[in-house]
Amino acid sequence: MKKKKFDIAVKIIRASLLIALALAIYRLNWITLLISIATLGLTYFPHWFEHKYKIKIPLDFEFAIIFFVYAALFLGEVQNFYNLFWWWNILMHAASAVALGFVGFVIMYVINGANIIKTKPIWITFFAFCFAVSIGAIWEIFEFAMDQVFGINMQKTGLIDTMWDLIVDCLGALLAVLAGYFFLKGDQKSYLSKLMNLFIKDNINVKN
Repeated sequence: MKKKKFDIAVKIIRASLLIALALAIYRLNWITLLISIATLGLTYFPHWFEHKYKIKIPLDFEFAIIFFVYAALFLGEVQNFYNLFWWWNILMHAASAVALGFVGFVIMYVINGANIIKTKPIWITFFAFCFAVSIGAIWEIFEFAMDQVFGINMQKTGLIDTMWDLIVDCLGALLAVLAGYFFLKGDQKSYLSKLMNLFIKDNINVKN
């Protein structure tokens, strides 16, 4: 993604959140206000993370993070996409699992490459899978807590929704870590492999 397109897309997302925030205040809708503020704040998280930890995030991946937060929290909860589209929840969990599997893999790859920990590709893959699934489980706890504290319905059908979310998390994470495993074995053709190679190359250059 080119920088100009990235900036325009992110500005549109943030503008829509500011409009929703203003309308929530006008209508005294405090749940919508809380979600809009949280979503808006999280759109700045990748930029903060880059500067805080000196890690360069490719624009494609940075936009994917921002759009996922926007789609999961604002579109899903405020605009009611979870009820309007039966597949929205599945899409969000699958996308987040793939992304988190990718993140876990890159973390382990960089650690291994820096000789902090030396391990085999299969263990790098296993760590990335566990990392993604663990975050998915934490998210389910968050949904449960929000439902209990604020009386909303993030879990939808309760236990059934939670179990299907975790199953999709596992499948999405498995897809990502398998792509990472084959990347270690020399696969450079898939889009994920190219993105992973760009991420690693950029951060090696930053550290040098």
